[in-house]
Amino acid sequence: MTYEGVLTKMQTEFSNPIQYFLVFENSFLSLNQLLDKSLEINFVGYQCLNCGKKKKIFRQGYCYDCFMSSASAGDWIMKPELSTAHLDIEDRDLEYEKKVQLQPHIVYLALSSEVKVGVTRKTQVPTRWIDQGAVQAIPIVEVPNRYLAGITEVALKNLYVDKTNWQKMLKNEIPAADLLEERASLKYIIPKEAQDYYDLNTNDLYELHFPVLEYPKKVISLNLDKVPNFIGKLKGIKGQYLIFEDGTVFNVRTFEGYVVRINV
Repeated sequence: MTYEGVLTKMQTEFSNPIQYFLVFENSFLSLNQLLDKSLEINFVGYQCLNCGKKKKIFRQGYCYDCFMSSASAGDWIMKPELSTAHLDIEDRDLEYEKKVQLQPHIVYLALSSEVKVGVTRKTQVPTRWIDQGAVQAIPIVEVPNRYLAGITEVALKNLYVDKTNWQKMLKNEIPAADLLEERASLKYIIPKEAQDYYDLNTNDLYELHFPVLEYPKKVISLNLDKVPNFIGKLKGIKGQYLIFEDGTVFNVRTFEGYVVRINV
């Protein structure tokens, strides 16, 4: 069967194992059912996720013009500590920024390639952890806006990385760690503004199980701009990556906005 459409990040369902879906405009593909089967990916073209024009994708599924102007691509997305909606100060579109920034956010520890610290909107739990390939995750604080989450994350970056080593994550090279114990040690590291939101009384440790038949020993990243046609046997799905038998891995999120034709 053939499926064609614009790539967006894989949709997920939190279960054991996690269920993955590629969703197109008029169809969807249940990827778990394709494990151990051959998959062909063909690059067809581009379509900006913001303006819909067939322009080369720059970042995050957006063409250059949209990435530089869209409210959903402001610096505060990657750096929550730059959020200013709580001060009624606009970056690109105050109405949008209030909608996103002025809602409950979680600062968390996750175990993906090592223990990392991160920020996510509460509505994105546990999706955020699935997307980064974490096998365990635990909230540290739940705060009422993105700015408080951002300054808390900045304080904790002195102790933890804030990026996942994607190669280690995909090879399942994960060190042993006790996230409950890690969280318990952070009381006096958290900024004063967020201290009241620190609560140790809940044992809310998440365990995540990914549909992987075989982890690669070495990974090779598939770039559709350089390799517009690829065929391989699907051996696993982790984070936002498809893992193939020959060690090729395909980061679906990196290629959002690319139009593809998939044969199964």
